[in-house]
Amino acid sequence: MRLLDSTITSVHNARVKAWAQLLDKKGRDKQGLFIIEGVHLIEEALASGQAIETLVVAEERQSELPAGLLEQAVAAGVECIAVTEQVLAKCTDTLAPQAAFAVLPKLAWTPDDLAGDATAPSLVVVIDGIQDPGNLGTIIRSADAVGATGVLLGKGTVDLYNPKTVRSTMGSLFHLPIALGDLREELPLAAGQGAAIVTTSLQGKASCYDYDFRGHVWFVVGNEGQGVSAEVSALATEHILIPMQGRAESLNAAMAATVVLFEAMRQRRAVK
Repeated sequence: MRLLDSTITSVHNARVKAWAQLLDKKGRDKQGLFIIEGVHLIEEALASGQAIETLVVAEERQSELPAGLLEQAVAAGVECIAVTEQVLAKCTDTLAPQAAFAVLPKLAWTPDDLAGDATAPSLVVVIDGIQDPGNLGTIIRSADAVGATGVLLGKGTVDLYNPKTVRSTMGSLFHLPIALGDLREELPLAAGQGAAIVTTSLQGKASCYDYDFRGHVWFVVGNEGQGVSAEVSALATEHILIPMQGRAESLNAAMAATVVLFEAMRQRRAVK
């Protein structure tokens, strides 16, 4: 069985130029594609049944790939191409790239996909203007870890397909619906369907440990510096706080989100 369809050696090749453009948001938006780097993310994409357009492998480093990875990709109908180290470096974001990357279509989720099925209350994580790609990736990973039903990314949030965001998710972006939407429209719709719109605030009166997360909850995480925007905060039905005993004034946005999400998971597991 032929595993590699062809070999590309020139960094000036048209396909290489197109792949390199995916490192920038403008290129991703234009092509509707994004890149995942490294073996773990490729394995997660294959295991999750994600459509992979092309798997690109450094020709001299095929031995670094897990046994059976190329065969699995070929069996899934993925185009597999060998390239030189120079081509690999041009198309990847890390200083010391792993032996392979893959090109995928952007995920096709919409806000309608976020509520999950009717067998359990929804837990949707709403992102209002997070700017750091590592923070966004970590929040998505935490949402996945607690069994959230979806993630909604509001306008002004860092691009989901930023290479640093993708790496920070550690594959969790393939495990749950993640959609883009206008929070001014989606939050009132969710509230109208019975969901509590919950935000954290230093002015909140209820502790996150006292709040009841067992119903339908859309939990809003705000910008690192400014928190939840005034416009979105006005749409919230509940403002809670994370109690702290030390002298720190606040937590990192991703850390604060994780604290609240794991408390929500604890409560929701307790009623099963």
